[in-house]
Order: sequence, then structure tokens, then C-alpha cells
Amino acid sequence: MRGIKSGRRRQLRLPLEVARTWGGARKGAGRRPRGRPSMPHETRAKVDPRYPLQVTIRAKPGLPSLRSARVFGALQRAIGRASVDRFRVIHFSIQQDHGHFIVEGDEARRARGGMHGLAIRLALAVNRALGRRGKVVGDRYHVRPLTTPRQMRVSMVYVLLNFRKHLHAPGGIDPRSSGPHFSGWHRRPRLESADVPSAAVPIGPAVRVAPRMWMGPAATVAPRTWMAAVGWRRAGGPLKLEERPGAASPRPHPT
Repeated sequence: MRGIKSGRRRQLRLPLEVARTWGGARKGAGRRPRGRPSMPHETRAKVDPRYPLQVTIRAKPGLPSLRSARVFGALQRAIGRASVDRFRVIHFSIQQDHGHFIVEGDEARRARGGMHGLAIRLALAVNRALGRRGKVVGDRYHVRPLTTPRQMRVSMVYVLLNFRKHLHAPGGIDPRSSGPHFSGWHRRPRLESADVPSAAVPIGPAVRVAPRMWMGPAATVAPRTWMAAVGWRRAGGPLKLEERPGAASPRPHPT
């Protein structure tokens, strides 16, 4: 009987064509974005206590307008309680689905902790006002240090007059902001009629409101940094009602 050969057979290699229809790094690859794109996870901006910070906190889609009387009242009270532990909210405005803030912190960790605390306070306030539970903040808050007088002034225009961008409002003061308590206007403005409480009496496109009747206590505190207290005036003087947030406004970075 002949022996059986047990040698290994050589495998036959067949050429494979390179897939060219999908996959790989190329323009347009990957999952299609839905809604507003989220900010990439970039390195956090360095926080220096000498400089104020511009912060944007955005609500998740599907919530009622944050400018409604019920929701804004709750948000205003929450903002007033946020200036604690050497952290300060010095300017703010609330838009339909987001809020803009300018804040200060005596130390970097105070500023970071204060911003996280502010976002939590706002979320709890919205849920209490609407009688709901669940997520409120739709994305990470965005922050940018304001390191020059020009940046500071442009940011103040962007925050306090942001309703002119979103609501196409004429020149005036936004009642859903800290503008009624701001003393740095070129002239004392009239309150814009958009979203003004029923206590206000309409007069043409704007309204005149007795300050103490409508404003109530301030939700912000006085700035302590040189940039926010003095420096911004050297980049253009007091803010004018005719100014409008534009492309030159500071672009916040994620944190």
C-alpha cells in the first residue's frame, strides 16, 4: 500500500478589487447631521480671572420659548441666584431657545464651577416653570474669554442687543435681558414692545415703562474686572441703541 502524502496545500490567492462605493475618509462620508450641528470636542479655552467670559447656553429642541413670561420669570430668578462663591453674572439676554451671558470668576475653578452651576440652575428653573422633567440644555455650553476692550464691547452689544438679530427688532432695550439695569447706554432707551409684560403701555413701536414698576430687582451684579468695568468704554464709548450684533461679534469656543 502506497503512503499518503500529507503535505500542506498551497492556498490560491485571488485579487480583490478595492471598494469604491462607500466607506473611508472622503467628503460627504459618515452619518448625515440632524438639526443644528453640535460643537466639536476641542481643547477648552484657558480661563484667566482677569478677563470676563462670554457664555452661550442652548436649550434642546422642542421646548416652549424661553422668552415667555412664565419661563423667563423663572430664569431671571435663577440667574439672580447664580452669582455666588466668587462667581458673577454681569450681563445676560434670553432668546427663544438659548441664553447669552457675560460672567466673571475670581479664580479659574470658580469660573468653571460657576458656569456649570448656572447651566444647572437654568435647567431646573425651566423644568419647574413648565412642570416637566428631563433634559433642558441641548449641548455643552460655549465660552470665550474677552481679552481686549474691543472684544468686551462687541460682546456686550452681542449679548444685550441680541434680540435685534433674532427678532429683527428696531433699536431699543430688550426686556428679556439685563439691559434695563445697564447704566452704560449712550442715552436711556425705551423698552422694545416685543415680549413686554402686560403692565407696559404701548406707545407706537416701543413702550415706556416706569422703571421700578417693571424692572424689579437686578439679576446681575456689578463687574469687578477692569475689562468689564472700564476697558470696554475705551473701544467706542457707551453702547448705542442703533448698534446691531454682526459677524464681528466674538465667536465662542466649546468647553
